[in-house]
Amino acid sequence: MTPRPESSGSRPKGAAGEKIPEQPTAAQQKSAAKKTAVPKQAAAKKAAPARTTAKKAAAGKTTVAKTVAKKAATKKAPAKKTSVEQPDAAAAAETTTVAKKTAAKKAAVKKTAAKKTAAGTAVRKTAAEKATTAGATGAGPAAKNAAATKSPATKATAAKSPAKKAAAKKATAKKAVAKKAPAAKALAQKATASEGGPVQRALPKKSAVEKAPAETTPTGTAASAQAVPPEMEVAVAPGVGSADRERLLGGTHHDPHSVLGAHPVPGGVAFRAFRPYALSVTVVAGEMRAELHDDGEGFFSGLLPLTEVPEYRLLVEYEGTVLETEDAYRFLPTLGDLDLHLIGEGRHEELWTALGAHPMTHQGVTGTRFAVWAPNARGVRVAGTFNFWDGTGHVMRSLGSSGVWELFLPDIGEGELYKFEITRPDGSKTLRADPLARRTEVPPATSSVITSSQYEWGDADWLARRADVPAHEAPFSVYEVHLPSWRPGLTYRQLAEQLPVYVKNLGFTHVELMPVAEHPFGGSWGYQVTGFYAPTARLGTPDDFRYLVDKLHQAGIGVLMDWVPAHFPRDSWALAEFDGRPLYEHEDPLRAAHPDWGTLEFDFGRNEVRNFLVANAVYWCEEFHIDGLRVDAVASMLYLDYSREPGQWTPNEHGGRENLDAVAFLQEMNATVYRRVPGVVTIAEESTAWDGVTRATHHKGPSGFGGLGFGLKWNMGWMHDSLQYMSHEPVHRKYHHGEMTFSMVYAYSENYVLPISHDEVVHGKRSLVSKMPGDWWQQRAGVRSYLGYMWAHPGKQLLFMGQEFAQGAEWSEAHGPDWWLLDPGYGAEPDHRGVRDLVRDLNTVYRATPALWRLDTDPAGFEWIVGDAAEDNVFAFLRLDPEGVPVLAVSNFAPVTRQDYRLGVPEDVPAWHEAVNTDAARYGGSDVTNPDPVKPEPLAWHGRPASIRLTLPPLATVWLRPA
Repeated sequence: MTPRPESSGSRPKGAAGEKIPEQPTAAQQKSAAKKTAVPKQAAAKKAAPARTTAKKAAAGKTTVAKTVAKKAATKKAPAKKTSVEQPDAAAAAETTTVAKKTAAKKAAVKKTAAKKTAAGTAVRKTAAEKATTAGATGAGPAAKNAAATKSPATKATAAKSPAKKAAAKKATAKKAVAKKAPAAKALAQKATASEGGPVQRALPKKSAVEKAPAETTPTGTAASAQAVPPEMEVAVAPGVGSADRERLLGGTHHDPHSVLGAHPVPGGVAFRAFRPYALSVTVVAGEMRAELHDDGEGFFSGLLPLTEVPEYRLLVEYEGTVLETEDAYRFLPTLGDLDLHLIGEGRHEELWTALGAHPMTHQGVTGTRFAVWAPNARGVRVAGTFNFWDGTGHVMRSLGSSGVWELFLPDIGEGELYKFEITRPDGSKTLRADPLARRTEVPPATSSVITSSQYEWGDADWLARRADVPAHEAPFSVYEVHLPSWRPGLTYRQLAEQLPVYVKNLGFTHVELMPVAEHPFGGSWGYQVTGFYAPTARLGTPDDFRYLVDKLHQAGIGVLMDWVPAHFPRDSWALAEFDGRPLYEHEDPLRAAHPDWGTLEFDFGRNEVRNFLVANAVYWCEEFHIDGLRVDAVASMLYLDYSREPGQWTPNEHGGRENLDAVAFLQEMNATVYRRVPGVVTIAEESTAWDGVTRATHHKGPSGFGGLGFGLKWNMGWMHDSLQYMSHEPVHRKYHHGEMTFSMVYAYSENYVLPISHDEVVHGKRSLVSKMPGDWWQQRAGVRSYLGYMWAHPGKQLLFMGQEFAQGAEWSEAHGPDWWLLDPGYGAEPDHRGVRDLVRDLNTVYRATPALWRLDTDPAGFEWIVGDAAEDNVFAFLRLDPEGVPVLAVSNFAPVTRQDYRLGVPEDVPAWHEAVNTDAARYGGSDVTNPDPVKPEPLAWHGRPASIRLTLPPLATVWLRPA
């Protein structure tokens, strides 16, 4: 961080021990202006009591007043610019003026005005204006003032006549304006020698009935210049009051736009700028240039005799450079009432368009809009590379009760890093990444990055047809990928050249990407998310990720993404206690802390938090064309007692263990995604028997709950039971036969996916092939037979990368799949290539056979042939399409060949032929096959009128279709 230099100016100081009075309030200013216009009779009545007070107050001040008057009368114009301050703090401590002097000065003012009027003078000229009409023919008052600023001779002339322009003094409510609130140096104002109070200044003459037009301030409020004769106009000190100054410096100001920027006030337009480290600040409006007074500590101010706020820019001088820029505090809010209303209700379905950092054009100026939800913050500032990570001068404003803070920063664009500096309720500060950042730095760096998408999609055909058939009635085989380790070192764009080709060659219909949202620790595989709206920067930019999705779609491959709304990590720069108090997490520590992963659970009952997550689901589907979300850890969300002991959880309002807030959130998320994005599918990783995971949200089940509304659910029971069965030695499998048949008891209770995911091939669970008993040949045969059984079983399929070629080692995110096993130079390469070839053929036949997927969720699509052949380790069943066309799947999980094995079959199929045999030689099997069509015999078997005799290969699955 750049060291902060000493201020080029100092804050006005009073006499020893004297408190510096604050700037008059708006009410006091209005009162002062009103009193100035009171008829002379009222002034005369007040003169007597004021005289007594003034005499006492003036005691001891006479010398100071005379000295000031003398300096004002004799001071020479400097070579460049003259900046004359108002009376110093010692003189300003007085609360009234001497009545006699006031009356005399008023008379002098009126006499002078009368003379100038008779002479035809159009505009009163004061010592503060120092303007002439030379060189400004046809220009307005501002232009004439600017021209006068450039004339040293004019300055000198104006400086010699302060006596003709004495300012009337009025006492304020209780305090006089004590600061040396200076005017712009270019329009220097000469102070009178009297004590305290605002200085009377003459503005360009208006007609007797003309009133100053109402101006709109940057905060949207209306302010009007006082409609009084110019000679009676009372100006106010333009500087920032001590209370506002303290809050701006401390980062606790909720409405900086009401103080900073340009504001119509009695006497003209007050300009106030807060530019830490600046040497000078100059207002530039057309031809006018007016240098503001340095009030110290980065504050600059000036009062210009204008009738309305002009279009202006700021010329800011720093050590070694000068920057011309827009004033961030002259802009209206970039968020409207509708945005704030929807955020408060928790129903802003495009939340990412309202919050975060957005490059945009606002009021004709390009810049970036920053907005963040932090309702408990005392103040929020923006820090980034554009201000050397010092947010002192970039204070955000609070948009009412919404809890949203907003600031438009002109001239700031894409690629800049930023964070929000939040002042917590206890006064401490924290620097936080943007919760809705759409791009981040590459971890372990943690800053957010300003970005906008310029990507042009090429997948219109894919999007147009993806909603034609529901996912549960379509072929759906999924290749699960961890992008950073699939081909370590590849970027999104490099992956886009390899991954679609590989997946299409293997025949998968979809890829499922393990979480791509930004996460700080690679070892979490993406399941501890800090940047919910940003694809991980490890592999490229958000548009690079769009390119990968686009290429997959153009190859005919759908893209699913793991989504993690259950919890988030405790990193001090991310979501945990974001604004100093529990915000995204539940305020009850027992509800907030996740017992298994050391993370925090979201407060699903809070409108804004629920909105954050629902909009996030929509965001990935709409902005990145994601075709489906696989929702992680649903069970941990549904149960209040998940992994908690008695006493560590509190029952819900009905006395139950269900998390009603999480149920409502999941229902809303699913309903919103399906409504907004046709053709997408949501998939629940839910490991319990919760009723109605894939039931519609408006259909209540036996539990009284509506369905959660998911499209599909991972069948964790099938995965656990079937892998348990396969891990037994074949001689023992007959005792575990029910582990393979039990899945059909509940197969149609939900819409299922059969997952062999990353969770099953890590942390000591061994890879799929290593789970199989026996020697190397038997292990590979076991994998082949299992995959054949899995692809024929009701439900969709998911296989994790590396298992498609029987990788022997567990997966590691550090090095990814063992691709070297497929190197032709490796001796066992044919064994691994054979398994991969089988996966390709399974997918090819599967996609071409509606019986294997059309009625996945309908009991009419499945019939057992034999499910009780435990002694033989044999399973046989039919899969049927809606027209009744069958596929016969037979698995022999014994390491022996079974000749002439009789199976009952439908009598209306004249012959059967092998479509797949996992024991074929090209897959690395023993090549025991049924090469010729197999014809039924009129012999009843297994309760059917006809039967066939097959040769069942050892440790193999055979698919037969009607010939």
